[in-house]
This record gives sequence, C-alpha cells and structure tokens, in this order.
Amino acid sequence: MYTAHQKAYFAYWLTLEGKAEESLTQIIASAKVDMNPHQVEAALFALASPLSNGAILADEVGLGKTIEASLVLAQKWAERKRKLLLIVPATLRKQWSQELEEKFCLPSRILEAKNFNALLKSGVNNPFIGEECVVICSYEFAARKDSELRSVPWDMVVMDEAHKLRNIYKTDGAKTAKKLDSALKGRPKIMLSATPLQNNLQELYGLTSIIDPHFFGDLDSFKARYCRPKLDEAEFALLRSRLKKICRRTLRRQVQEEGGIKFTRRYSMTEDFRPGEEELQLYSQVSGYLQQDDLLAIKPGARHLVTLVIRKILASSAYAIAGTLTTMIDRLEKKLPLLDALQDYDAMDDLADENDVEDADSIDPQALQAEIDKLKDFKQLASNITQNSKFDALLRVLGKAFDFTERLGGARKAVIFTESVRTQTWLREHLNMQGYLGQLVLLNGSNNDLDSKHIYQNWLKKHQGSSRISGSKSADMKAALVDKFREDACIMICTEAGAEGINLQFCSLIINYDLPWNPQRVEQRIGRVHRYGQKHDVVVVNFINKGNRADERVFELLNLKFQLFEGVFGASDEILGSIESGVDIERRIHDIYQKCRNDEQIEEEFNRLQAEFLNVLEARSQDTRRSLLENFDVDVVKRLNLRREATEQHLNDYQQRLLHLARMSLPDMPFNEHGFFYTPPGSTEGHWYDVDWQRADELDAKFFRPNEGLGKDLIEQAKAELDHACRTATPVELVFEYNPQGNGQYSDLRELFGQSGELVLEKLTIETSKQTIEHLLLTACSEAGEELPAKTIDRLLELPVQEIKPDAKLNKKALLDNQLKELAAEKLAAAEKDNERYYDEETEKLDRWADDRLIALNIHIKQLDQEIKDARKASRQLPTLKEKMEAKKFLKQRERERDQLMLNYHEEKKKIEAEEDRLLTDIEAALEMQQHREHLFTIRWQLVG
Repeated sequence: MYTAHQKAYFAYWLTLEGKAEESLTQIIASAKVDMNPHQVEAALFALASPLSNGAILADEVGLGKTIEASLVLAQKWAERKRKLLLIVPATLRKQWSQELEEKFCLPSRILEAKNFNALLKSGVNNPFIGEECVVICSYEFAARKDSELRSVPWDMVVMDEAHKLRNIYKTDGAKTAKKLDSALKGRPKIMLSATPLQNNLQELYGLTSIIDPHFFGDLDSFKARYCRPKLDEAEFALLRSRLKKICRRTLRRQVQEEGGIKFTRRYSMTEDFRPGEEELQLYSQVSGYLQQDDLLAIKPGARHLVTLVIRKILASSAYAIAGTLTTMIDRLEKKLPLLDALQDYDAMDDLADENDVEDADSIDPQALQAEIDKLKDFKQLASNITQNSKFDALLRVLGKAFDFTERLGGARKAVIFTESVRTQTWLREHLNMQGYLGQLVLLNGSNNDLDSKHIYQNWLKKHQGSSRISGSKSADMKAALVDKFREDACIMICTEAGAEGINLQFCSLIINYDLPWNPQRVEQRIGRVHRYGQKHDVVVVNFINKGNRADERVFELLNLKFQLFEGVFGASDEILGSIESGVDIERRIHDIYQKCRNDEQIEEEFNRLQAEFLNVLEARSQDTRRSLLENFDVDVVKRLNLRREATEQHLNDYQQRLLHLARMSLPDMPFNEHGFFYTPPGSTEGHWYDVDWQRADELDAKFFRPNEGLGKDLIEQAKAELDHACRTATPVELVFEYNPQGNGQYSDLRELFGQSGELVLEKLTIETSKQTIEHLLLTACSEAGEELPAKTIDRLLELPVQEIKPDAKLNKKALLDNQLKELAAEKLAAAEKDNERYYDEETEKLDRWADDRLIALNIHIKQLDQEIKDARKASRQLPTLKEKMEAKKFLKQRERERDQLMLNYHEEKKKIEAEEDRLLTDIEAALEMQQHREHLFTIRWQLVG
C-alpha cells in the first residue's frame, strides 16, 4: 500500500521547475529522441542564463541542430511560456512541425498566406496570436507580416538556416533580415546555422546584433576594432573569448571521436538519355509559348510562378504535361484562376510562399481564344507520345544501382523522386508492368489512391491502441507508407511534399527522376536517406538529358559546383550554407530557360551564373577565422564524455522515479524494471507501457512519459489526491515496512527499525521576472530529535506502508521549522549566487560594449591624426602654390573633424555610460527575487522490519 503523501512527493519531484541543468531531464524523458551529449550541451548553453537574449547554435551539418532547438522550445513550453515562434525556409515548415509533434509532443501550427487570410476574414485580429502552440512560418511570410509579428511578446524565436540573415550589416539589400530584426527586437532568439561565418567577420557581427544589439558596439566600432588587416593576437583572443558567450559550435570529428555518430559517404551514378523527335517537338513548342512576352492567359504577377511550374511538369513527363494542359484549358475557358490548375506540382504551396503571389493567381478575362487553341494543340501532341526515353533510362540504371547499393552493404531498396503527382502515377503503372508489381509504394501530399488507403487501414488495425498512432491522419498515413516500404516494398516513389518530414535511413539509394533547380531542395531530398542514423554509404542516381543543353548545365552546376552527389557527409551542406538562397538560384535558372533561344545563349548565361557564384562557392574560411568558433578537440571530447555519463544517469534516475510513481498508483498491475501492463478501468483491453521510447517502439508498446497520456494523468492525480487528503483529514502516522523493492539493502534505513518521528514536505518557489525555480524542502527527525539525512528520508518515502494511523500527535514542529528555514536559506543563497553570476556576465558584456564604442572613437581620432600627419608631409612636396593652398584646405577640414571628435568624445562617453547604467538598472529589476513556501504535508512516521 502507498499513500497520497508518497505519490504526491514523487509527482512534485518529477515536475519541478528549475534551471535547465536540473529540469532538462524531464524534457529528455518525454522526448522520442536518442539524445547525444553535444545536443544536450548546446541546449544548456542556449538556456544558461535567464538574462540572455539568445544564442547562435552553429554545429557542423548533420549533428542535429533541430533537436537542440527543439529541446529549448520544449523547455520553454514546460515553463508555461507558450508564445513560441519558429521561422524556417518554406520547404522545411512541415518537417519541423512533424518533428516537434512526433519527437517532443509539442503542438504546432504552420501560418501561410491561405490560412492567415482566412483567419483575418473570420474576425481574428492577429492570426499569430491564438491557440497555444509553436507558430511556424517561412522567412518570406514573416517579413511580409512584420507589423503583426511586432505586436506579439514572443517568449522565444527560433530561426533555422539563419545564415540567410548574416548580411544584415550591409546598407543595401538584406531587406528580409532588416524587417525581421526590427519586428522581433528585444525577443530572445536562437539562431541555427552551420555556416554563421563565411566571407568576413562582419557577418558574425550581423547575426549577433540581431540577437543582442548590446553584445558588440555598433558596426563602425566592430570594424575599427576587429576587421583591421593585421589583428593583433590579444584582440583576436578577446574576440574569440567574447564569441564563446553567444555562439556554440561542435564539429563532426569531435562527435565521432566521442562515439556519438558514424558518418557515411555518398556516391553518384548518372544515366544519359536522348528524347525522341516527338518529345523534342513538344518541349520546343511549349517552351517557345512560355517565352512569349505577350501571354494573356497568365497575369504578370503570377508569370514567374506559373511558367516555372509548367516547365517543371514539362520536364517530368509527356503524361504529366498532357494532364496539366487539360486542366489549364478547362480553367481558362471558365475564366478561373490558373494556379489551381498546377496542383500536379506537389510542392506548390512552398513555391507560392517563396514567390509572394497571394493575389496574383487570377487570369486576364480578355485572354484570346487563339491562346487556348494553342494549348489544345500542345495537349494533342503530348497525348500522342508513346515513347518515354527517360523511363527507358530508369529501367537501364535500376538494376545496376541496386547491385552497387548491395555491394556497399545497403538494402535493395530505392526512393524515386519526381516533381509531378501524375508522373508518379504513370511510373507506378509502368514499373508494375516491368516486374515490380506489389513492390511499390507511393508517397505524396494527399495519398488518395486506393493502394495507399488500403495500406493505411491495415496499419491502423495492426497498431490499434499503441503509441504509434498519433491521431493526425497525414502523419499516420506517412508512417504507414514508410513502414510498408521498410517491411515489404523495394521502391518508394515520392513527390517533394510527400517526402517532407520523413526519415528513410533504412534505404540508401535515391533516384532523382526529376531534378529540382533549387540546390537546397535537392539536398533535402538526399537528406531523407543520407542523415544521422544512416549505416551505409548512399548512392544517388541522376539522369542527363542529352537533348537539352540547359538541363545538362543545371546538372553540372549542382554536381560540380555545389558537390551535391559525391563526397563525405555534410560536404554539400557546407557549400550550400554559403549561398544566400536556393530560391534565388532557382529563379536565375528559370530566367535562363525563359530568355535563351539557342545553345550558345544558354552556354553564355550559365557561364555568367557560375562566374557569379565562383567566389562564394570556392571560398574557404581561413584557419584564423574558423578557429574563432572552434574549441580544442581533446577538451570538447572529454566534456562530451562527461555529459553523456551525467545525462544517462539523470535520465535513468528520472525514469525509475516515474516508474515508481506508476507502481504506487497502479498496485494491481504487473511491472518489470522497464515498464508495466495497464488495463484502464471498465476496459477489457490493456497495453504495455515502457519508459524507454525505443524499446516501446520495438515492442509496439506505449511510451510512458511524464508530459502526456497516462504519465501526465498519474502525476496530476497524485497531486489532486494530496490536496483532498490534506483538506479532509487530520495528520496521520504512516507505518512504513522495510522492503526496498530489489534495490539492495539500505543500511541507513535498517538503523531506524522500530523508531518513529516526524516528517514535513514543503515546496519553495523562487521567482524573478525571467525565471521560476522550485525546490522540495524535505526534512524529518526521529522521536529523539535527531535529524535524518535527505537521502534517508527519500528512501523512507519509497517504502510501502503497512498501516495508516489517524489523528497523529505532532510535537516536533519547532525543530522541523528550524530545519526547513535552514534548507530554504541554502536554496536562496544558491539562487542569489546564480543571480550574482548572471549579473556579472551581463555587466562584463555591457562593459565590453561600452569599450567597443570608446575604443572605436579613439581609433578614429588616431586615424585622423595619422591622415593629418601624412597630409602635412605630402603638402610640403607639392610643386605649386595653388596645390599647396588646396592641400591646406583639406588639412584644415581634417583637423576640424578631429577636433570636433575630441570635443564630442566626452559627450559621447557620457551617453554610453548613461545607456549602460539604464541597462544595468533593468538587469537589477529582472533579478529581483520573490519567494513563496507552500506546505504540502506533515506526517508522523514509524519504520518496521
């Protein structure tokens, strides 16, 4: 038997709020992630101080920055800080949403033009405010809605691929960065980027200024102090030391040495094909139509997007373009918006978001009938084509690719990517006819086909009642199809939208039937298989259209310049991180297709495009700049080893306590060391629960975690039971029976056999405006007045109770009160010590900021002094009086400028000091502590053997 007092003790212990170092274990115990120590370290770094304005998490590619940021978001959620914003590239929105839900049980909502406008029409004043969830949107959308963003007091903003913003320091361009910086000023931010520094130190200044405008002085002072040609060693060391406070970077080699992750390579295979005469004729005619400047069917505001998508579908297959042309003709004849005719392109929503066409998809009502007739001719031509040269190339290469993958140790499985849903259906039909019947799975944005529905229904039956079923149809449909691919099929045919958010590490062969022009989309595809957890080298197959020079040059750009298809894990991402936007590259390539009429023009334009990217693509960070963000391997690896040990120990302790609460609350259920079988009241069907998510998945059990489902219910129930017991009953005496549940013998408890005493539990809450920290104050004494050690009291409360005696007489109140006061004083002293450290860190930061500003003024004055000195010397050598007089004027102007600077120096110094004082006053107010003690229970105790 266990009492409400014991269950409540464990329930409160399991849900204490506190510093991240202590409370992050709750998040890890609730997450479906195999956590690596560098990820825990990064999250702790980002959460280290309640006064921090944020951090840059800059781990190399493939080390799981998504998990690090999700840990931070989950911690904020646990602290009941629910205004959370996630800004990501449009193509990553759904992937982030799914990861947050599946791995961290965090609800999210993607905001885009369509649902944003619908919410406005329904009367919602600001769609960014509403249901409690993580709000996810793209960079482009966030910048367009900057006024709405500005009005929300965000608790945390996470920016993925944040190198998009690193040029904010430039006066021209960087409009998105400037809008977001202005709208989100003062909000704490986590910025994720594997390449925060690519070309010059001012990029680092740009990112840090978005997080904290008082981290460095202004841009001029940063340039004057740190961007000089020959930076001396002391200044470099100081810059490195300062950056350690805001930027954290772990390298792949460090994680490999610690033993966390094994990285694999990727290999490229290509297969040439040459389209037939009819295919070339269709391409030429449709391409020529799209190149016309006077198209009436497509409104100018939608021209780029519509022509881009039609070109994508045209390149995919004749079958796909025939279907699209049919829909286009129908909508043009009915004067309906044309964009809805292009839904065969499954990533349409992402492209629309990136291209800002909210109100640009309606057609011109005066569109000429001749234009529709032309489209009908194209449709007829497409429908008559029976040959598909690219499909023939697929059949030729498929067997070779399977054999190569098997030689590398991989399974005989392939993911085939196409950009068209119609091509996907056509490929399934024709691969079925080529001997692959029953071995194919389709994955797209809707999966409305009968086979997918059948697979989904069977999957639901198989996993009924287990934690595998999330309740989200789209997520469960993907899970069902991925399971089918893993267990039974050898080929999955995917569209872009279908592949969002899925992990296919069990497969190591990817085939790009259609190749996107956006290099980041290509990398995202390959990343479905070539990712953390992949055990084998990966093979990437591409097709080269020898009948289209522009297609050949696109492949050359992606392969040779961006290095997407060959090399070690993450090599391509390091290059992609140096490029401002894959969308811009896609737009530039589209422009070439639109304006070039012959191969010579195509060569010239692609040569120009590659030349523009040459400096960026071939730039490599110098060793000195790289070392700014990188720490010594030996130190890092040692620290990661210690972190792994500590995390595993804390997690094990936490899981055992969670399990012990379940054991107390469900005494009639069968338990083992990892979990238990639970049958809900009134039900005949039960399920196995396990505290380890991986074991739960393997056993098809439910994951027993503290933040949802049964775990959350038991915790809340235990707290409610105590409230009821303490309100309705007098103090009781609990007779504990020594039975340490297989944990070995506790000598400290054995010494208490036959003794009795009193025990009290309180909760101490220490609050500042930035942070809440909770402690359990647990103290007890024997009848003789001897104080019991904290560990002994904890063990006592684990024991079963033999008897509950009512109306206990308590006579040790004064003694226990004194002990509680001492415990509370210790916790307050520790909190004050932490606050002192936070204050010192902020004071040091602000001192550095003030130094930057003043040192920059001094440097400027010295530069002017040197200019004046050089000008005087040069003026003496001038040959004519006129030249000497002009030089004298210039000299006087420079002297006045220097003298004015010297006069302004003290005024500027006063302004800087006043600003520093104001900021310190704000910090002092933020650290002001309030404390509250809540009495939970007092009991008499007795221990029998």
